[in-house]
Amino acid sequence: MRVNKKYSCLPAEEKGIHIINIRAIEDIGYDQHESTLLNSLSKNPDADCKYGLYFRDGKRKVDYILVYHYKKSSAGKTLTRRVHHNDSSARSTKQDQPLPGKGVQLEMRESEPHVDYHEDDKRFRREEYEGNLVEAGLELERDEDTKIHGVGFVKIHAPWNVLCREAEFLKLKMPTKKMYQINQTHGLLKKINSVIQKITEPIQPKVAEHKPQTVKRLSYPFSREKQHLFDLSDRDSFFDSKTRSTIVYEILKRTTCTKAKYSMGITSLLANGVYSAAYPLHDGDYEGENTEPNDRKLLCEEWASYGVFYKYQPIDLVRKYFGEKIGLYFAWLGVYTQMLIPASIVGIIVFLYGCATVDENIPSMEMCDQRNNITMCPLCDRTCSYWKMSSACATARASHLFDNPATVFFSVFMALWAATFMEHWKRKQMRLNYRWDLTGFEEEEDHPRAEYEAKVLEKSLRKEHKHKETDKEKLTWKDRFPAYLTNFVGIIFMVGLTFAIVFGVIIYRISTAAALAISSTPSGRSSVRVTVTATAVIINLVVIIILDEVYGCIARWLTQIEVPKTDKNFEERLIFKAFLLKFVNAYTPIFYVAFFKGRFVGRPGDYVYIFHSFRMEECAPGGCLMELCIQLSIIMLGKQLIQNNLFEIGIPKMKKFIRYMKLKRRRSLDHEEHMKKKQRYEVDYNLEPFAGLTPEYMEMIIQFGFVTLFVASFPLAPLFALLNNIIEIRLDAKKFVTELRRPVAVRAKDIGIWYNILRGIGKLAVIINAFVISFTSDFIPRLVYLYMYSENGTMHGFVNHTLSSFNVSDFQAGTAPNDPMDLGYEVQICRYKDYREPPWSENKYDISKDFWAVLAARLAFVIVFQNLVMFMSDFVDWIIPDIPKDISQQIHKEKVLMVEVFMREEQGKLQMLETWKDKDKKKGENCNNHSPRLSRSHSGSLSSCHSYPLDV
Repeated sequence: MRVNKKYSCLPAEEKGIHIINIRAIEDIGYDQHESTLLNSLSKNPDADCKYGLYFRDGKRKVDYILVYHYKKSSAGKTLTRRVHHNDSSARSTKQDQPLPGKGVQLEMRESEPHVDYHEDDKRFRREEYEGNLVEAGLELERDEDTKIHGVGFVKIHAPWNVLCREAEFLKLKMPTKKMYQINQTHGLLKKINSVIQKITEPIQPKVAEHKPQTVKRLSYPFSREKQHLFDLSDRDSFFDSKTRSTIVYEILKRTTCTKAKYSMGITSLLANGVYSAAYPLHDGDYEGENTEPNDRKLLCEEWASYGVFYKYQPIDLVRKYFGEKIGLYFAWLGVYTQMLIPASIVGIIVFLYGCATVDENIPSMEMCDQRNNITMCPLCDRTCSYWKMSSACATARASHLFDNPATVFFSVFMALWAATFMEHWKRKQMRLNYRWDLTGFEEEEDHPRAEYEAKVLEKSLRKEHKHKETDKEKLTWKDRFPAYLTNFVGIIFMVGLTFAIVFGVIIYRISTAAALAISSTPSGRSSVRVTVTATAVIINLVVIIILDEVYGCIARWLTQIEVPKTDKNFEERLIFKAFLLKFVNAYTPIFYVAFFKGRFVGRPGDYVYIFHSFRMEECAPGGCLMELCIQLSIIMLGKQLIQNNLFEIGIPKMKKFIRYMKLKRRRSLDHEEHMKKKQRYEVDYNLEPFAGLTPEYMEMIIQFGFVTLFVASFPLAPLFALLNNIIEIRLDAKKFVTELRRPVAVRAKDIGIWYNILRGIGKLAVIINAFVISFTSDFIPRLVYLYMYSENGTMHGFVNHTLSSFNVSDFQAGTAPNDPMDLGYEVQICRYKDYREPPWSENKYDISKDFWAVLAARLAFVIVFQNLVMFMSDFVDWIIPDIPKDISQQIHKEKVLMVEVFMREEQGKLQMLETWKDKDKKKGENCNNHSPRLSRSHSGSLSSCHSYPLDV
């Protein structure tokens, strides 16, 4: 046996370690580091370490976990068990299995099976990486004796000096000893605030962080030289668990394993399977009678429960536990949900107005009046016959619920609501920045991603092979050009695929309508339009949900092949692609119904055909707005119910069940492991990894589009969004607290690119609603008729005015109805909805002057509405300041107080120096007053007098 020099003083048997020699280590050329993993041995170690929250000594807290897979052979089990020493000194040091590569070389027996070099390579990389972590100041402890077969855990603890060093590097703002009074309102405002607090007290969460504060600690970027400024009375709680895990993660990202010119951080090691997972621990269990109080349990009770849906969110506690980025998401979601309340109330009022005035609506009354005896032209060739306009009575009455003058007001209101919401969020965001000490925070450039480093390495190796001397390599646009081309072609293809599917649904609607028109029953023929619309919308919904998942994966793949440099660049590019594809996917069917259906139909005798047999679709006599409402409501509600809620609940439950069955099968193989209680890191390992906030934001942004873009056609959209969000907040909260591994806390001062997307949707909503009101609804034709053509100033005769006449003898050959006597009488003139000259006119079937008058009015309305609402939105944006006045005052006050603190510190230093100088002078005078003989005999004392200032 060959033993490392460090351990040569003790026999291997006394150390309790089995010595094995693996020749493959020397073959690969790995240079072992000197480092050890610290472990603890006690009579009840699991209880001492609070079941994985602490190291085995029960004192050092676990800040981060690295997980790896290893092959557990029969001979290798001696290495994986925790070694218990009989010697008392060994017990006091509480050492467990040594860190790989530090202490001993292992010698393989001849009877052992062949070495797996791939697994060895992973192990050697882990050994070097963990050795570098120890050199960076972190403390590690390994545990392979777990209930999960073949999975090992490395526990990481950051000691105080490392936390201080990294907090200074990261410029973390920490609370100082200085406290100051927060400005309070006075007079009438104070009374109003006290009344509001009493009223809202039952809906406030019962957490300490949510209570209104009257004093606040002054915060300052941490500095080791100025530790005296900070309140370090309790060092264990000075850096909370969120901050500790953030610091450790920063060290993990920048620590590399550089063997064989291969630089790898934690992201690269995870991508290459060297480690299978890396995550911080949850604070403890969230359920159980004997569970110790912790922030996770408090969040579960006061936030992640459907029973507290009526309460405010404890945003400060969410930020304390999950970090600023996730805290800002839930704060934004809460503000958005609150702002939906007034929008929902106004939408309900608009809908009720339509219900109350439906019996007074003259156009729908005329359509339902059978005495008018208006015969309409066939809806399809040959198989369809003539039909009575009164058969569309129900559609006309339902259209009035959403197509009435109140919807115009509601469109203006929602445009101003969107602008107010954005301003309100900016002000709320500034308040949170002040409360969370993020003022002055600037995001620094992140570490390069693993894939980017690998591409750069590959490029540099290629150039080295060609014997070219190069500077530090980086990826240029030439390197990324194939990826950019793939992105462009891929996005165009996906958009084209969406259009093709919508076109296919149009073919389905046309062919199904023609097939149902052959039905012998009158009831079947009367319900053709509703049946076709409902089934087509359901098909659209299913396709949208499927393509949403496909497009999400494609957007991620397209972003990955671009190889963005940092995680922030990757996230922004992914968001842009995913939003573009999902926006087109969700809204293309709605855009078709709103702006294209019924626009290119032609006229009887000269219809526009698809494939020479199917006519383009026509709108109902009451217009396409009712169909747009059906399309919008089914897609919106279906996406929210199926995709957002059932998928979010069902898929995690299914994955959890599959993991549970796998673990159950493994436990049945090892009864001894099954009897042990799980450690905290084992429980968290079985949770779902955190996949980022992009899916959460995306579903809310798409919903925001449904609420604002076509709100003129569906005033109840804000109400359904509000009901969904009340559930969504608690659903997401429950998912974060109970079903996901704890994410690494990320500092952020805003919601990033999502704010720009929201502003873009708000501006687009004004334009789209202007076109919906003017071109899709009958609002403008009614106004034109009322003020230009009405004989008595009422809407009587409006329906007849919008219908043109057609002589049935002008049908093209083979297009006339097969059964012209279906209504019981011979039809000579049928009506169709359009503004055209009658058949007895000189220019028969040409577009009439009425069409141009209505078109001019529609375009004028679009211009006036768009500019007026844009101006009002910008006025709201201008009149509401982005930063609340009290917050700006508090920020200024903090700066003044900070200057005062430093001025006092400088004055204190000057006074101390003056005091030392005075003492020095007095000592010098005393020394000079001695006799020469005394001075010679006490030369040491004299020397000490002169050396005093130097010591100071």
